[in-house]
Amino acid sequence: MSNSTTTITLVEDDHAGELLTLRRAAFVTEAQLYDDPNIPPLTQTLAELREDLARDDVVTIGAWEGHRMIGSVRVEIEGEKATLGRLAVAPDKQGRGIGTEMLFAVLPYLPKETKEIWVFTGKDSKQNLAMYTKHGYEEQYDKAAGDLTYTYLRRVLGAAGARLDAGTPAEQGTPQQA
Repeated sequence: MSNSTTTITLVEDDHAGELLTLRRAAFVTEAQLYDDPNIPPLTQTLAELREDLARDDVVTIGAWEGHRMIGSVRVEIEGEKATLGRLAVAPDKQGRGIGTEMLFAVLPYLPKETKEIWVFTGKDSKQNLAMYTKHGYEEQYDKAAGDLTYTYLRRVLGAAGARLDAGTPAEQGTPQQA
């Protein structure tokens, strides 16, 4: 983890450009791994990102060091299921625990009805798979999408302390400090 204080808050539309830049920088290595420069995080337009940020069923949080966005994660809510996507950490900040921090920071933003969290990553993304399994996500199945194969993992929320019941940071009126 970096020595600076990291603040985690919702990403608003006025930070859409910075979010797009962060995702593109973070996903270049993934594109190189799969020899595919057309993976969705690299081809999404600013207009598409703004539409996504405006959706009622999507929550996007960002990690900030000062005025710089250094991490983000997108969560789509479907009833009792949440699906994490586009977990991104600035390349110069990777390997410092920020991705793990984002996995846990998203929990207070989930509706209380949420019973499970799903995530998917490229089948050959060994570091991503190791991080998810280390933190309670279990591999469920693989699914091909074009030339890529994604591994889908699930984490069941419940009595094991996987949930925070203090309400969302937005309800509390203060951002989380890490």
